[in-house]
Amino acid sequence: MSTFKPAKNHETLGDAFYDHVAPADFPKTILRHRDQRWADRMGLGDLDEAQWLAHFGRFEPLPGSLAEPLALRYHGHQFRSYNPELGDGRGFLFAQAYDPVDSRLLDFATKGSGKTPWSRGGDGRLTLKGGVREILATEMLEALGVYTSKSFSLVETGEALHRGDEPSPTRSAVLVRLSHSHIRIGTFQRLAYLEDHAGISQLLDYAIANYYPELTDAADRPAAFLGVVAARVARLGAQWIAAGFVHGVLNTDNINITGESFDYGPWRFVPSYDPEFTAAYFDNTGLYSFGRQPDTLAWNLTRLAESLLPISSTEALEPVLNRFWPIFRTELSNAMLARLALTPGTDEQGTQFVTALFGFLGASEAPYEQFFFDWRGGAQSAERAAKSPAAQFYTSADFRSVADLLDNFVPDKTANLNHPYFARSRPRTMLIEEVEAIWDPIAENDDWSVLASTLAEIAQMRDAYGIEP
Repeated sequence: MSTFKPAKNHETLGDAFYDHVAPADFPKTILRHRDQRWADRMGLGDLDEAQWLAHFGRFEPLPGSLAEPLALRYHGHQFRSYNPELGDGRGFLFAQAYDPVDSRLLDFATKGSGKTPWSRGGDGRLTLKGGVREILATEMLEALGVYTSKSFSLVETGEALHRGDEPSPTRSAVLVRLSHSHIRIGTFQRLAYLEDHAGISQLLDYAIANYYPELTDAADRPAAFLGVVAARVARLGAQWIAAGFVHGVLNTDNINITGESFDYGPWRFVPSYDPEFTAAYFDNTGLYSFGRQPDTLAWNLTRLAESLLPISSTEALEPVLNRFWPIFRTELSNAMLARLALTPGTDEQGTQFVTALFGFLGASEAPYEQFFFDWRGGAQSAERAAKSPAAQFYTSADFRSVADLLDNFVPDKTANLNHPYFARSRPRTMLIEEVEAIWDPIAENDDWSVLASTLAEIAQMRDAYGIEP
């Protein structure tokens, strides 16, 4: 652990922002997953299995970091209804550390680590299947260029859980995720709800000092902060759309201030372009459907702006908030072209291409991920696309406008078409039936080989797309 750089910055906020809690005492700790790439990067790669389980199964403190876990306090809108009874109910902030590579502050936070004062009658636990699904979500999203938390560790804990939405009893686990911040829009909402204006200022100062130091001398710090968070969240929304991803539960407590995707419950990827495609069986109105995600993010950012009003003004915050949509449109063009490894042209060209592409994908119902795989590198992949299982979609009149617009863009050096991954006929996808096929051998025979081979495939895809940690 010679390069591990511990931190405990969140403690400086004081007890009004969190509760000291103890982890559950699990019957067993069986290591099921560790992200060795990020363990190496954070200076924890040399931990043996016993040491790893001590820290990420039993939650013995990491040297120099938090002495006790902290259950963070926040509120939030859940499906547009305000809930003042939230907070870390089955997780906590276990540790913080600085990334030795870029010096950014990172959080080690848990899911399924036991009851806290905010558990609201729940058992504070996570199903093993839920943990496996989170690993698949984070690994797949990272490979597709989405700014996401990392599934740092998954430990099976030996308890039998009863859940109404899956066969019970089912196996239990505790997950540790690594991300740049667990301060949420809902963290600011809680302080506004309590009319704690001094607390809002304190949290803003902490956020700027630890995540946006470039804003330290801004003339209007609340507006500058809202602007950078809005830009980050707009970029995230664009990345989700480009990846064909549906988060499923975009409550304000699931949007953090660094614009990083995290907390994966009923997520899904779209098989084909469908704005009404939903991930959560309980999303009866389609509020968080694939196509409504950008609108939801804009709505959530408005709640952040409202929370900052006590220390700012409508005149200062509204113009900044209104930048969300222009930024989102630019970021969507950039994200779509990045998936195809094409050098962006003008904003107008990018907008025309995205409009034509969605028109084609919607009319044809072509496989979403297959299109990006087939046409990576643009027109230079025409011969490869002609041999694709989806080739029939590319001979239609609907595709003609897309093909013509592809000629406006030059492939960049990240196309990497000589990579073995692009010798496949089909891309690695993660549709719901594939997720179930990965889980079934684990549930039936404790066979983890399909998960292991899937993660190896995703790693190959990540390498082909040139995605850095």
